[in-house]
Order: sequence, then C-alpha cells, then structure tokens
Amino acid sequence: MTWWCTGIRWIEGQPAVGWYAQGRGERRSPLGYGQRLAFAARGERRCLGVRRAGKWTACPTGSTVPARAGQAQCPECARLDRSFSVAADTNAADPRPYRVYLAWFGPGMVKVGITAEERGSARLLEQGAVSWTWLGRGPLMAARRTEELLRAALGVPDRIAYARKRAVRGRLPEAHERAREVAELHARAAGLSGWPESLERLACEVVDHADVFGLDTMAPPARVVTELAAGGSVAGLLVGAAGPDLHFADGLVLDTRLLGGWELAAGSAAATTDVPCADIAPPAPDTGQDGLF
Repeated sequence: MTWWCTGIRWIEGQPAVGWYAQGRGERRSPLGYGQRLAFAARGERRCLGVRRAGKWTACPTGSTVPARAGQAQCPECARLDRSFSVAADTNAADPRPYRVYLAWFGPGMVKVGITAEERGSARLLEQGAVSWTWLGRGPLMAARRTEELLRAALGVPDRIAYARKRAVRGRLPEAHERAREVAELHARAAGLSGWPESLERLACEVVDHADVFGLDTMAPPARVVTELAAGGSVAGLLVGAAGPDLHFADGLVLDTRLLGGWELAAGSAAATTDVPCADIAPPAPDTGQDGLF
C-alpha cells in the first residue's frame, strides 16, 4: 500500500505532513522545530485526485504531474475541483457563515480575504500570514461583497505571491510595527460606507504568528527547492514553518506544495539536499498569487 504525500496541513495551530492511501484514508505526521528531516522521493509524482468533505477521490487515470507544478492535480481533476468551489465562485449557495480578514505578510504587503467561520484561523496559517485581524462575519455573498469593497477602496489585493512572502520573511519589522499597520487598515476599513447590512463588523484584535512560525529563530531564507526528482533528497534541521514553507537552519526553504503526489522514503543520517534549488531573490512587484486565497 502506497502512502502519497499531500503536503503540509496546519492542525490545531501546528504544522503536519499529510498522507493519503487509496482505501486507507488519511494520516499525518506532526512536525516539530529542532528536529532533523531527511527524505527522498520515489517513483513518479502522481495526481492526488479531488478532496471534498474531508475525503479524497482518487484520480481515475492515475495521471502523472510535473515536478514543478504548484498542486498535485492533473488538468481534469483540477477542473472538477474548481467546479464546486467557494474560492472559484462556483459554490455561491454555501450556507455556512464566513469571516472577512486582513492579513499582513510584510511592509506594505497586506491582503483581504474570506474564510469559512468553522475553519477559525487555519486559513491564515496556511497562507503564512504573520499578523492579521478579523473584519466581519456573515453570509458568504455578503462576505464576498465586503471583500470586493475593501479591495477597491483600500487598494489592497486578495492575492500575494508566495515568492514575495518568502523573500521578506527574514527581515520583518517588530511585532508592534506589524500590529500598527494592520490596525490602521482596519480603522480605514471600518470607516468606509457601503458594507452589506447582513455583515456583522468585528473589532480589531491583531494576532501575531511569529512564535507559531518560529520567525524569531529562523535563518534568513537564502535558497528554495524548485522541484523534487526520483531519488532526490532533502535534508536539514527544521527551524520554522510558515504557510506551505518549511525553513531549515542553513537558509533552505521547501515549499511543501511540491511534495504533494510523491511517495517519500526516509533518508539516511548522512543524507544531504541534492534536488534542484534556486537563490531567493529580493522582493519583486506583486504579479498575483499562484493559488486562490
């Protein structure tokens, strides 16, 4: 029975590696800062299929996926996934309450977004938000209209590229400066007219993820893994995690979205990182995030 990696999931505020095996369901491996990780990819990268209502439906064709792809889905499964999705605006009838939030990733890098209320702050952890606050809560379409209002009025996006978040993570201002920027935008948002009547406004309560992500002891990001390959290894001392990124003591960053669809085997004590990597460039102008929300 093959267990396929599904990438990182944030469970109860902690990162864990997810796994899926057809007919066996899911399991996860919690990650702890200060532990050594070493693993190697096996075989080919496969499409994971579609996950809905907490369950995976396997890809009917078992298609392979390019090593550099940001998600482990073939085009057909990706289309099916988006055919009934709040993120893709194809599930507008979702009856659950939603929350609108402001998320801060670096100086001048703030976005507005929505998430199902039942998910709590999980979406903020998944995106790597360093500081954030709620703005309001209400029905899905009211939350969506508020998101659009704030984007237009405040000039903030609903997407920020992961590469930009990663590039600034090693040189962030102090927590009080982060909180100040979020609070100022919250105040501007609260002063706007045109909010839907069905959306309840929420007070500013800035949450900071520096401790959760291990930012204070994290080495400045220097290199990022660009792809895995059969037989290729990743190894190092894990010192932090933010969103889908694992940060190692030597400045290496692994975007765990690249792990999805691979069978991974434990590496030896002498294993080193020998997969393709690239230097992390300084922050560039935003060209849009490579994943919804």
